[in-house]
Amino acid sequence: MSVLQLLLGLSDRDAAEAVRCRLDLKYALGLDLDDPGFHHSVLTDFRDRLLEEGRTDRLLDLGLARLKETGLVRGRTTQRTDSTHVPAAVRDLTRLELVTEAVRAALEELASTADHALAGLADEEWGHRYGRPVRLGKNPTRPKTRINTAGADTRRLLEHLARDHPTLLDGRQVQALRRILIQNYHWDGAGRLRWREDGDDSGLPPSAHRIVSPNDLAARYARRGRTDRGPRRGTSAYLATGAFRVRTRSAMTHRTPRVRNE
Repeated sequence: MSVLQLLLGLSDRDAAEAVRCRLDLKYALGLDLDDPGFHHSVLTDFRDRLLEEGRTDRLLDLGLARLKETGLVRGRTTQRTDSTHVPAAVRDLTRLELVTEAVRAALEELASTADHALAGLADEEWGHRYGRPVRLGKNPTRPKTRINTAGADTRRLLEHLARDHPTLLDGRQVQALRRILIQNYHWDGAGRLRWREDGDDSGLPPSAHRIVSPNDLAARYARRGRTDRGPRRGTSAYLATGAFRVRTRSAMTHRTPRVRNE
């Protein structure tokens, strides 16, 4: 499904929805017509597992071993290296949208795995704020109120889990929420949660290290080549090519921007 997702230019959510609705994708994946599909987070989890413990290198080594057997790849031959940008399949979010979407993603994760943990916490107001994807734009109404509300809800959720359900703090989206909270807020001397403002000494990390989506923690803003195309979100893939244009080495890194995107 990851290959089809790349070819069709689908986000994780759109890819999961396409598997549920499109007959051609069910056929390509060998699924029954009544197969319910899968949750969109499965795709992210698969990519995360693929990056663990050098599994990508082992997969590549297995393919190279088969190619060596056929004589398509030989040792001690000329190698060429290059890098390419790997776009992230995520929506462009403002910092406020990022925090709000991170809360929503964490709530969805908890609702699907441990809905009892939300009892007495997620009320009607939370349902109104986080019940659907948020689109606030760069100039939302009452921005300070929204910032304070999102921060307070995040703090309340994390403290609730730490107090009553500590094992749930290890959830992927809950961990992402915690990191996004620290990235965008800080505690002042009185213990109050404060927004990290751009361009001051509040500790906001540079764009090369900022999380830009709760659904892809490896994606970063960056500029590559012509700067008039604007910043792009994703990672860098470094590739080594041997004879017959066969990839013999690959590595994934965070994008390092030439121009900071504040």
